[in-house]
Amino acid sequence: MEEARIDIGYVAALARLEISEEQLPKLQKDLDNIVGYIASLSELDLTGVEPTAHAAALTNVWREDEAKPSYDRDRMLANAPALIDGDLIRVPQVLPGEGSN
Repeated sequence: MEEARIDIGYVAALARLEISEEQLPKLQKDLDNIVGYIASLSELDLTGVEPTAHAAALTNVWREDEAKPSYDRDRMLANAPALIDGDLIRVPQVLPGEGSN
C-alpha cells in the first residue's frame, strides 16, 4: 500500500510561508521522513498500554489566592512604547479597518 504524500509547497502556501525552490526538495524529504516515522508507529503492538496525553503524570501546584500589592501603574506604563491618553498601551493594528489601536 502506497502512502499518501503531503505536498510541502501546498502546505507552505496554506501557512503563508515563502519557501525558495532550492529549499523545497530538502523540506519535502524531511516531511516525508516525519510522516513515514509516524506511520511506522501504527505498526507497534500497544496491547495493554493505556493511552495517555502526557509522558509523565501531571499535578496542579495550588497556592492560596491572596491579595498582594501590585506594581506601580506609572512605572509599568513607562515601559510601553506608546500610550493612548496616557492610560492605554498602543499596539500595532492587526486587522484592517479597525481604526487606531
